[in-house]
Amino acid sequence: MRVTPTELPGVMLVEPRVFGDARGAFWESFRAERFAAAGLPTEFPQDNVSVSSQGVLRGLHFQHPHGQGKLVSVLEGEVFDVAVDVRAGSPSFGQWFGVLLSGENHLQLWVPAGFAHGFCVTSPRAVFTYKCTDVYHPETELGVIWDDPALGIAWPVKSPSLSEKDARYPRLAEIPGERLPRFA
Repeated sequence: MRVTPTELPGVMLVEPRVFGDARGAFWESFRAERFAAAGLPTEFPQDNVSVSSQGVLRGLHFQHPHGQGKLVSVLEGEVFDVAVDVRAGSPSFGQWFGVLLSGENHLQLWVPAGFAHGFCVTSPRAVFTYKCTDVYHPETELGVIWDDPALGIAWPVKSPSLSEKDARYPRLAEIPGERLPRFA
């Protein structure tokens, strides 16, 4: 397993060792001692799976309090995955990192608590999975509108398919500072 820091402090790209032959492929998507050695969390009380069609955009979501770190990956298909620093006082506040995750490249992205997360499906269908460091607390869920011009995220779609909730999120600058996680 190779762990590579991204431009956003704390956001890491995880590349598992993939063993393939004519029969298919095998890789470890999680092994506690290897994640601990890389400085990544090893306790995930909740796992989620999302199945979506092309053009679906989910996000940008975060929780505060009860922030969730997320280890995300794609089992089938391809998504453009994005992490945005929403920690008030952070030197990288409002900055984003995006990467293509797919069932072919086997990459994983570690998105720490304090970052908004979202993804857009770029293949006909995608099976997206993520391990969370805390359980879902709907009363603390917040979000940022996907096309916030101040963020300038280079999404691969112009008119994505959104949930009603995701379509109503405010711009990051419209969220009161006391509602945001704090940079430590």
